[in-house]
Amino acid sequence: MNETYLALALFLVYWMIVIVLKRKGILEKYNITTYGPVLMIRTTKGLKLLDKLARPGKAWKVYANIGIVLMFIGMVAMFLIVILSDIALLSSIGDNTLPEPGRFNEARNIFLIPGVNEFIPLTWGVIALIVTLVVHEFSHAILCRVEDIRVKSMGILLALVPIGGFAEPDEEELFGKKEEDEEDKPDPYGDRRLGIVIEEEEEEEEEEEKQETQEPKTEEVPEKKATRNQRARILAAGVMANFVVTLIAFSLLFGPVLGAMAPLGNTMVVDVGEDSPAYAAGIREDMVITQLDDTSIANVQEMLDYLDSVEMGSTVQVHAATDRVVSVYDVEVTEENPEITGIMIQDTVEGSPADEAGFEQGTYILSIDGQTIRTVSDFTDFMGTTSPGQEVSVEVAGSDDVSSEYTIELAQHPDEDKGYLGVYTQGNGFVETSLGFSVGEFPAREYLQLLQQLPSMLTGAAGWIIILGLPIIGFAGEGFPGFSGTLAQFYEPVGWAEPLGVGLFWIANSLLWIGWLNFYVGLFNCLPAVPLDGGHVFRDYLYSAIYRLTNNELKAERLSATVSGTFALLILMSFLLMIFGPYFVHGF
Repeated sequence: MNETYLALALFLVYWMIVIVLKRKGILEKYNITTYGPVLMIRTTKGLKLLDKLARPGKAWKVYANIGIVLMFIGMVAMFLIVILSDIALLSSIGDNTLPEPGRFNEARNIFLIPGVNEFIPLTWGVIALIVTLVVHEFSHAILCRVEDIRVKSMGILLALVPIGGFAEPDEEELFGKKEEDEEDKPDPYGDRRLGIVIEEEEEEEEEEEKQETQEPKTEEVPEKKATRNQRARILAAGVMANFVVTLIAFSLLFGPVLGAMAPLGNTMVVDVGEDSPAYAAGIREDMVITQLDDTSIANVQEMLDYLDSVEMGSTVQVHAATDRVVSVYDVEVTEENPEITGIMIQDTVEGSPADEAGFEQGTYILSIDGQTIRTVSDFTDFMGTTSPGQEVSVEVAGSDDVSSEYTIELAQHPDEDKGYLGVYTQGNGFVETSLGFSVGEFPAREYLQLLQQLPSMLTGAAGWIIILGLPIIGFAGEGFPGFSGTLAQFYEPVGWAEPLGVGLFWIANSLLWIGWLNFYVGLFNCLPAVPLDGGHVFRDYLYSAIYRLTNNELKAERLSATVSGTFALLILMSFLLMIFGPYFVHGF
């Protein structure tokens, strides 16, 4: 919690500075309004461009109408997720199975803010956040002009870091409510949306009284107010924009961008002694081994097999890549290949053959049917040759080096047509070689294929779960922040992207976070909770439905306010429970 406390301390210092600047009138001088710690920074630049963009009005209305449908779908989905999460959390509390507080439920990781959320890289996160805010609020503004609602300004909401954007429409035209004094008026995306007046439900007596007290005019100018559907289109446009950007970003990422990447190899140098011949020859950590002499090396097993055929004292030409540039190093074979202790069993699948046989966590698979298992690739390759119902002999050893042999009948693999043992495996982390340095293995080709296959998996729930948690959880809990650091070393640009070099990875990372952040912001804004867009649309349509049933404006207003307020409170309490529940159970 230390980092969380530091973030809170910085936020409080920022808030104090905001208070001082407000009291001195500096913020007002630059047309900046404060709502607690939130700064509303306005600008009128770009307003003329809105009129030009809004010209294909019919197309924009169709676009926004689709957004309304998607908003209600997202509203139901997100509300169900919140309720199911609450049920699961409360059940785990009752069963004493609630996990201890961790990085997944820290307060700062709930918010999708780069620099605050530890899972979101600062550079790519800032790029994605800017795109998300611009398209969301720009769509609101364009639809305002399509519906002939004046836009007074646009800008961003700042609370130490950007947390949102806004398009500030004429409140009287949009909501049918007179402007309030600057000191008293609340956030235009907050409380003022609670008092919505429907155009079809104006009070005739009030209008007649107004006409009697006014002086005769030669021409009456009718008061302009947006209808319920116009407001819904304006509010849904932002969510629709986020979903469209998500579709474009992911289509590019999982299509031409990933298609322009190729794995260099699976084998990386993880440790090399500074006094070794390999180090003197130029071998360094994080190099990817692509070839030994004239033999291509796809994985650790192939490297070990080749070195088994080389006599001690011979010189091997090691082709190794750094930042995707392959160089050749002459390294002497100094010793025999050391013995490998197999692959570690991290866990077993409940009810699987391995679980029923009694395989324990932390033990090692040494061989299967007499074939030595030295690497994860050995295990994967062997299992690829098996079939359901086949009996195999598995040699397993514990930390005391005492081995046991099990005869096991393989089950049907849940995803492929092959045998299934039911273990989660892991290599020792590195493998010693006779060249005097250690290597590790990353399934670069398989990993890239999994990423490329994600769009085809979206026909089922598993695909959506993976893509929703991809940057944080990844395929096996490791997370996927993008192609950067060590991961990027395993790949190179090919085809159309070859001239881009490292620029391809910048494009891939930007598209990943732009798509992911837009999708989450779009879904979040669908929640039926004021002041989110979905909350205002929910209340507006609920008001209309109740009014049609009761034909009582006051009852419709009160009931819709009560229901929407209850939903907002429930959602807020749910988020607080997710954040602080584990700390209340296990302690801070």
